[in-house]
Amino acid sequence: MNERIKELAVQADNYAYKMNPEEDSYGRRIDQNPRKFQQDRDTKFAELIVQECMRMCDVADMSLLEHNCVKEASGTQSAKDFIKEHFGVEE
Repeated sequence: MNERIKELAVQADNYAYKMNPEEDSYGRRIDQNPRKFQQDRDTKFAELIVQECMRMCDVADMSLLEHNCVKEASGTQSAKDFIKEHFGVEE
């Protein structure tokens, strides 16, 4: 797993523990909704990934502008490739 993805997962875990202080170390909730911890974690993890992708698109856009590239369909492809490389994802 890519190091950045691991960092985002840790951030999501920390958020879920903060939102669910009555969880035990295994994420088991004592009250009536035992899935809330996992739901909070998954939601935050997805949010962090989307934010990271948006940030990477901004970086890719700036890179294209610095190289005097015209933003067309190829610009979108460049952002896609930039994100894939950033997260270490292979198709």
